[in-house]
Amino acid sequence: MKKLITSGLVLFGLLLQLPVKADEGMWLPLFVKRLNYDDMKKKGCKLSAEEIYSINNSSLKDAIVMLSGGSCTAEVISTEGLLLTNHHCGYEAIQTNSSVQNNYLADGFYAKTKADELPTGGITASFLVRIDDVTQRVLAELTPSMSESERTAKVRQMVKTIEGEATNGTHYNASVKSFFNGNEYYLFVYETYTDVRLVGAPPESVGKFGGDTDNWMWPRHTGDFTLLRVYAGKDNKPAEPSADNVPYKPRHALPISLDGVKEGDFTMVMGYPGSTDRYLTSYGVQTALDISNPAIVKLRDKKLKIMKEDMDASTEIRIKYASTYAQIANYWKYFIGQSQQLKNNNVVEKKRALENQFRTWVGQDPQRQAKYGNVLNDIESAFNDMRKYSLSRVFMNEAIIGGSSATLLALEVGQMKTMLADTSNPAAIEEAIAELRQMGAQVFKDYNEPTDRKVLEAMITMYMNEVAREQQASIFDTIRTRWNGDVKAYVNDMFARSVFANGQKFNQFLDKPSVEVLENDPAVAYITSAYMGFLTNQRPAIAEIQARIERGNRLFVAGLREMMPEKKFYPNANSTMRLTYGSVEEYDPRDAVEYEEVTTLKGVIEKEDPSNPEFEVPAKLKQLYISKDFGIYGVNGELITCFISTNDITGGNSGSPVINGRGQLIGCAFDGNWEAMSGDIFFEDKVQRTISVDIRYVLFLIDKLGGAGHLVDEMKLLRKGKEVKRNS
Repeated sequence: MKKLITSGLVLFGLLLQLPVKADEGMWLPLFVKRLNYDDMKKKGCKLSAEEIYSINNSSLKDAIVMLSGGSCTAEVISTEGLLLTNHHCGYEAIQTNSSVQNNYLADGFYAKTKADELPTGGITASFLVRIDDVTQRVLAELTPSMSESERTAKVRQMVKTIEGEATNGTHYNASVKSFFNGNEYYLFVYETYTDVRLVGAPPESVGKFGGDTDNWMWPRHTGDFTLLRVYAGKDNKPAEPSADNVPYKPRHALPISLDGVKEGDFTMVMGYPGSTDRYLTSYGVQTALDISNPAIVKLRDKKLKIMKEDMDASTEIRIKYASTYAQIANYWKYFIGQSQQLKNNNVVEKKRALENQFRTWVGQDPQRQAKYGNVLNDIESAFNDMRKYSLSRVFMNEAIIGGSSATLLALEVGQMKTMLADTSNPAAIEEAIAELRQMGAQVFKDYNEPTDRKVLEAMITMYMNEVAREQQASIFDTIRTRWNGDVKAYVNDMFARSVFANGQKFNQFLDKPSVEVLENDPAVAYITSAYMGFLTNQRPAIAEIQARIERGNRLFVAGLREMMPEKKFYPNANSTMRLTYGSVEEYDPRDAVEYEEVTTLKGVIEKEDPSNPEFEVPAKLKQLYISKDFGIYGVNGELITCFISTNDITGGNSGSPVINGRGQLIGCAFDGNWEAMSGDIFFEDKVQRTISVDIRYVLFLIDKLGGAGHLVDEMKLLRKGKEVKRNS
């Protein structure tokens, strides 16, 4: 917090202190010892590099979990496989298990025993085994004379070979990822568990406190957490979900610190950030500002308004659409904020300054000129050509593919017509039908036909009005001619006749699958025409332009690293394990505004608004506040709820552990801040912050609000390095 300096002996230099800068970099843990360790020690890290990342010994990496291939991160917090992640990461699992009778979204849920833990509907937990640098092996197969398509094909071949070798004879899975825009390659080997169960979550009035209003904002007071548990076979190896499975025994579980945080404390975040584009050029940024971002926001805004109207009218529909709505809303607001901050933070100008520096450096040497002289011009030309298709690409993803659950299912099934027509292999057909039944069950479980119909009508209308006529598939001309442009009538007819309109019709079709039925189904006809029209008429041109952009970016990044040999470069996020480090720090985002580094339960009470579902406060939580019944989790009559730090995170880091210098858990990261929403493209070192829920607030909510102290008893709690019990 801000400290007032009263001594007349203060040195003049202290009056000239610069604002604390955020700590840029999403670092591969493989290279922590070489690139980061000395700096981390100076900032307060007490661990050795081997204690952070080790192949042969237990280390922090063994407690860090990739959920469902990189959708979120979790951490192991007990020797019985208990995981902590964000509420929004477990939201779909909570929603899946909810009903009007057992509304775990509204009421929260805590399993009293392990037998009461619930299935999560497919969440997986992957533990990193090792990282190998395979750059030289891949690059040895590539030549400068290769076209981009030839290069891509060769890389894919090498990736398949290397992944196969890494997993042959094991139960592991592996992935080779590209880094620095195709200049380096690394192999990641994982052990993946598929039996992950829901253990506990607070009511969404706590887990989503502040809702869309507070999303991406500081100060924050959200108890954003969920508890899961990993189950294994009796040999502790991955096993299919079964009642015979037992809690997973981890190589490492994070101990939990009750000491709290204060300004300047060292913080480390380990997790699986999904995607950044820090090396994007000014041309790409300008395209996002002009075309892509506004279109995404406009389409999602329309979907959200339609869904919310129906959700507000029915508890059943609200439960069904809760997860879908939350996912759409999260990145609806993200793209609003990103566009605003790209402008406010002058990112295009900053990118141009770097590009001008690059041009000057290239022009100083004939060899550089030969290698890099045309790079930026080529990228600019490619982005100019891509602008013709940018709007159509967004609408294809958001309005056509993402426009309706029914038509998306029709696309999946419609592509199986050839297989269904082949009666020579009835076993294959039977297996496919079983898979389709399962797929349909997932779709129609959280489906309301009138809502889906209204969303599709809106998406088709917007597509026809805003995408260039010459880029639209023939089905849209049919709507204009046969249906006189009456989209509502067209969609109503589709839903009246299609087997994909509801679960009953779909299952009846699967009872007697028919190629003829699929060929005459209006939903199949619509989505096939719209999607295949895009693939046929636009995709080839887009792929050629994209190849030019990728080649230019690869050379640009290679040139930047050559231009600045003293700089420690880190790669863009790509859903692989990364480590970031920083400290707990306040920030001053704009004139006359100062944000302190922590929030308290008092702020929850101050924000309460019973008329607004986003700011409801459970009666029991208010009573606990009034009575100051904080247990061992409060300090000096206060309960810290959230804190901010200078760590560098992005989507996929949701649920990542915030770890102190002694390797102890102090918080769970769940958001970035509004003033740095451009951070995925350009790191804003003066204002970028990570927002985390304080671990003591999490434990308080589990124990005092949820009455699930038995779960806290699984954890190793430390105060000043000594183990304590929750009732001590």
